[in-house]
Amino acid sequence: MSEEKEEASFGVLPIYDEPEKRRDVPESPDASSQPEHHARAQLGEVAVPQQPLGSLRQHGPAYQEMTCVSPQQWAPQALDRSELPATWLSKAESKDAAGGFSPPPGAEFGQPCPSPGPSEEVLSFLRAIPPVPDDVVVRQRAPHKSWKVGRLCHGKKVYAVAVSGLTHHVYTCGHGYIRVWDESALHAWNQAPQAQLNFQDRDSCVFTCKLFPDERSLITGGLSQTLTLWDLVPTPRVRAELASTGPVCYSLALSSNAQICVACFKGFVEIWDLQNQILIRKHEVPVYGSQCVDITGNKFWTGGEDTKLYSWDLRSYQRLQQHDLRHEILSITHDPSEEWLLVGLRMSDIVIVHTHRKEKFKAVLQKYVCHHNLQFASCGSYFVATMNETIRCIAAPSLHRLFQVEESAHILCCDVSSDNQYLVTGSKNSATVYQLLY
Repeated sequence: MSEEKEEASFGVLPIYDEPEKRRDVPESPDASSQPEHHARAQLGEVAVPQQPLGSLRQHGPAYQEMTCVSPQQWAPQALDRSELPATWLSKAESKDAAGGFSPPPGAEFGQPCPSPGPSEEVLSFLRAIPPVPDDVVVRQRAPHKSWKVGRLCHGKKVYAVAVSGLTHHVYTCGHGYIRVWDESALHAWNQAPQAQLNFQDRDSCVFTCKLFPDERSLITGGLSQTLTLWDLVPTPRVRAELASTGPVCYSLALSSNAQICVACFKGFVEIWDLQNQILIRKHEVPVYGSQCVDITGNKFWTGGEDTKLYSWDLRSYQRLQQHDLRHEILSITHDPSEEWLLVGLRMSDIVIVHTHRKEKFKAVLQKYVCHHNLQFASCGSYFVATMNETIRCIAAPSLHRLFQVEESAHILCCDVSSDNQYLVTGSKNSATVYQLLY
């Protein structure tokens, strides 16, 4: 498969900073605003995103600089024919009408057609179906605010953090050791860790970690010649050390079944079979495009200082796509469905890329940042973006800002528990625990 390069053309999506001003805008995708958008585009007009009053003032001119799509959705949905304007009728339909074709009464241009009502047999069947109790209806929830409940004193910079949704244990990683915190420590401000896992080489430092989907294992990488596999239950211990060929691992990515791990080094990635603890391949990537990595399906994605997002085939190892994003890439993550990829840029913009279709959008914030972390919630209804000292919780796909928190120091990492109850951020010498309120 030949490599495909794409220019940096985006639909621009606003992040709504004042939720109370957009109550009339639905969160769920709705195609009702698209016919007008497409009609204006055909007439040559510039489409401006529908925004709450005052949002242009709040966000600055960045939102006015480019043609954009509907802000309520990331992907255009199929339109019902009744929503299409009359001018969009096909030529074949026009010929049928000219040839004497007579539509049924009321069928012209979206008028409801008369139809017989359901029979008494159908009505009696529907009446016999019991209502579904509210307590068994599964709804996607998104938090409306957070509550700072504790601080975990790691003692050194926290470069990576993982939080379990099953046990509510937190693992803070940095220079020389990993500290393990139980649930009681999450609601305290100066409690001692449950355990401390010291590295054999005291100069080793963990820059990245990934919790396995079953939350019984952890893999770490960083300033070390190894990737370390940890068993977390019944007590944390080293299961295996995988000898890597690079001095510093910048980022790790796990496949959804945790059988494949991609480790990112300067100029190459290592692809590991974790089940058999075998190095499958050492694969070269652009030297300045290997700071971040993620896996979606049979693809893995890399990005870094060269401002380009690359996608690669996990089976043939060929480069599939290249997106020029114009700014340095600091983080990559995907939604639970693995259909959408979020990319955090140095200018704090968030690029949203579809993993299969040629669709990409950008939420523009226009602020230079040193640290930009992205983490999608397991429920898929929101994600967390940390930019320097700021935490933003953003609904998906509406990009409605749920809440915003300011910390006193730069945030180096973050994680959300799989049960969507806790958000943990790591900074210069501690981790901060937030309970998410629904």
